[in-house]
Amino acid sequence: MEPDTTPTPLQALPEGRFSGRADFTEMIRQAFSAAAQQGWREIIVCDPDFEDWPLGERAVVQVLNDWSKTGRTFTMLARNYDEVLRRHARFVTWRRTWAHIIECRANASAPADDLPSALLGPGWVFERLDLQRCTGMAGSEPARRVALRERLHERLLKSSPAFPATTLGL
Repeated sequence: MEPDTTPTPLQALPEGRFSGRADFTEMIRQAFSAAAQQGWREIIVCDPDFEDWPLGERAVVQVLNDWSKTGRTFTMLARNYDEVLRRHARFVTWRRTWAHIIECRANASAPADDLPSALLGPGWVFERLDLQRCTGMAGSEPARRVALRERLHERLLKSSPAFPATTLGL
């Protein structure tokens, strides 16, 4: 019996509107899975605090671990990382292990509604437009990707390093 050498089809990511917390968290899981499967070189995520992202789930951390390779970059932008530390212990450990490819930035002075809740990959993005109702848009249209990249870049320029991988004390 010969081994099956049929390539696994690439995962298609959702396009269009999404609504509700379940859709939002599933979209994050799918995006990270696609990043690992497709070998995305860069991921940028932004949220005021990442409180309701599924970053602490074992499956999410495993797929991020699968994605982590030389030459990859993961950029996070938040107002602060208190909720990440409080709610996402597995992610905090993963961040410590892969600190050399992860850049965490904060803009504590920005109003919460000034920071988008979004994920930007090389060919696909999503943005949560209403944080309370968890509604937003996802897609691979070039105009959507360019517009979000420009907004995130602008906010990253106003940010400073945050969420260190290790804390040194005296």
